[in-house]
Amino acid sequence: MSDVAAIEQFVKKYKALKQEIAKAIVGQDEVVSQILISIFSGGHSLLIGVPGLAKTLMVNTIAQALGLDFKRIQFTPDLMPSDILGSEILDEDRHFKFVKGPIFANIILADEINRTPPKTQAALLEAMQERAVTVAGHHYKLDLPYFVLATQNPIEQEGTYPLPEAQLDRFMFAINLEYPSFEEEVEVVKATTNNDKPTINALFTADEITNFQQVIRRIPVADNVIEYAVRMVGKTRPNSESAADLVKQYIDWGAGPRASQNLILAAKTHAAIHGKFSPDIEDVQAVSQSILRHRIIKNYKAEAEGITENQIITSLF
Repeated sequence: MSDVAAIEQFVKKYKALKQEIAKAIVGQDEVVSQILISIFSGGHSLLIGVPGLAKTLMVNTIAQALGLDFKRIQFTPDLMPSDILGSEILDEDRHFKFVKGPIFANIILADEINRTPPKTQAALLEAMQERAVTVAGHHYKLDLPYFVLATQNPIEQEGTYPLPEAQLDRFMFAINLEYPSFEEEVEVVKATTNNDKPTINALFTADEITNFQQVIRRIPVADNVIEYAVRMVGKTRPNSESAADLVKQYIDWGAGPRASQNLILAAKTHAAIHGKFSPDIEDVQAVSQSILRHRIIKNYKAEAEGITENQIITSLF
């Protein structure tokens, strides 16, 4: 199949996928789109939202519709790396046998990732970056596609271990979950307080997803679009000559080169789901909020004056 035919098939399957997910998830259309862009770009996402906004249900539904293996890890202060990676045990024949932990799945929901100490966070982040884990000197490859969706609760910050900036940078997207509208909440209550459970059909296989990821990476991008993305990221760095005025006033540190790479990858996927064969500047702008939000560090003045990340990113367009 040619790449053009593959993109056309992808557009059809993506629309069917959104309809399948909508059977269980009311509203949250933008959040679902961003998670799917992240999966088809081969990146990971950080979901930031208060409890009860159906984060687990959303990830579970997406995993079912994609036909992928799903595991949920609840991060707690006493969780050890071996609890998520697996450990070696002595079997009845007195041989060491490796028992795989929950990290061996296609989609991992890392719930409340900032609740666990850095040692356990680092174990997960190695798997995210290398798509492999090392236990007792043995190297184990993880099955592809591999996608981590971590959640953070923005309210409770006492007794947590916030992810360092270098580790936040591993996440392609930081997605904010908002409360549903009145109409959506009415629908949610109607749908969840009866006995009906929607059946979610698997529309993809792991191999299909991997193939679509390869097709998306092969999408050509015009030089001016790449330059626009790199220039946009350059404007977030307060010491650079091209820095925007808001950035010089309110930002301590800007985004690194990984942001430029992710902007182009996500723009390719955003273009593909809209049936375009090459991304343009609008596609870069469409994904920029979620990609840059967690990569810029505001200073005290920004906090004091109530300047949001979104305002700063919009000023870069």
